[in-house]
Amino acid sequence: MRVDILYGKGKLPVDFGADLDVTVIAKRAMPLLPDPTAAIARALTNPVGVPPLGELARGAKSACILICDITRPVPNGLFLQPMIRALLAAGVPADRITVLIATGLHRPNLGEELAELVGDPWVTQTVSVVNHYARNDSDHLLVGTTPRGTVVRLDRRFVDADVKIATGLVEPHFMAGYSGGRKVIAPGVAHAETITTFHSARFMEDQNAANCVLDGNPLHEEQLAIIEMLGGALALNTVIDEDRRLAFVNFGEIVASHLAAVAYTREYSERPIDRRFGAIVTSAAGYPLDKTYYQTVKGMVSPMNILAPGGDLIVASACSEGMGSPEFVDAQRRLVENGPDAFMREITAKTHASVDEWQTEMQLKPMRIGNIHLYTDGLDSAALSLTGVAHTASIAAAVRASVARTGDRTVAVIPEGPYVVPVHRPGP
Repeated sequence: MRVDILYGKGKLPVDFGADLDVTVIAKRAMPLLPDPTAAIARALTNPVGVPPLGELARGAKSACILICDITRPVPNGLFLQPMIRALLAAGVPADRITVLIATGLHRPNLGEELAELVGDPWVTQTVSVVNHYARNDSDHLLVGTTPRGTVVRLDRRFVDADVKIATGLVEPHFMAGYSGGRKVIAPGVAHAETITTFHSARFMEDQNAANCVLDGNPLHEEQLAIIEMLGGALALNTVIDEDRRLAFVNFGEIVASHLAAVAYTREYSERPIDRRFGAIVTSAAGYPLDKTYYQTVKGMVSPMNILAPGGDLIVASACSEGMGSPEFVDAQRRLVENGPDAFMREITAKTHASVDEWQTEMQLKPMRIGNIHLYTDGLDSAALSLTGVAHTASIAAAVRASVARTGDRTVAVIPEGPYVVPVHRPGP
């Protein structure tokens, strides 16, 4: 049996043979929007919980539109121009409209990458498109403190705007439950102090800080509190299929519209599975998510609930940009040199996480269940030694070795990686 899994800008074929019990876990087929342009126009004129964008923007002097950074394949090229044209028609001056890239603590997107991200040269020629820099103190304003004590500072270009719009992709997220909506604001355009507070172990080790969980999720609750501090915001939410085609779009009040998008994507992204597997083959969702090992961790976490104790989780990721940030590399080095227990003791004592160490913390969750194996052609030997996981030159060979070791012939394959979340629901 051959299965193609997402890898880099293409797909990686894996031949499992005929003697294994292979289960392919994928989204149900999504009905695609036949006319994405018309669907976006309808969303802007028939929003969720608020008047049309043209009415909302009438009399406004400024607007700020948040977009996700290059790690998310959001179809910005489809919706930014009609959104900006609606703002212009409502009287908002072009020089007071800002498209702000919600980088969080990720690196900025510049040059050709910026053009790829925006997807429409008209946008960059018409309005200001800039990156958020979480460590620039002067770029942020204090907006309050959450009930849990998180000091909230956000990018002043967003806080000061008369019209505040977050745009993004709604998909499972291994910490915040689902991406998009409120998450594009925080951590998207939050100050480093805010981000490192609610990415500390106090939040990350909560059992509800998990894929597809919103109720009781402390990150989600912090994000909702931040929306309330802001006095509200708007959102444009998209859902795409595995070929990056638009299946859903809505616009409106940020909380209500995001929840509507979550309700839609749940039906496709969450897949009930009644068993656990001795071997799981998955991906880091291909380009652009699998550009770094940092993002690859998401592919490790998503299927861990269906991994049999002591089983093998095999993840394919191109890692074309290497490991990730220097801070993440440092966290991985501490994990490898000191071991998981010492690493956890160190981070649980902190009120603020060190930058990007939360991804190392999340990697430990599936490592507590089984063995992780990485297939990649993007990391050299020095980088591979810092991953803290095993490495394989052949996915098929890693599967065969797992079967030989455990005697378990059951194999799960998740071609789309973290965009599909298996939910373990034992049968009667």
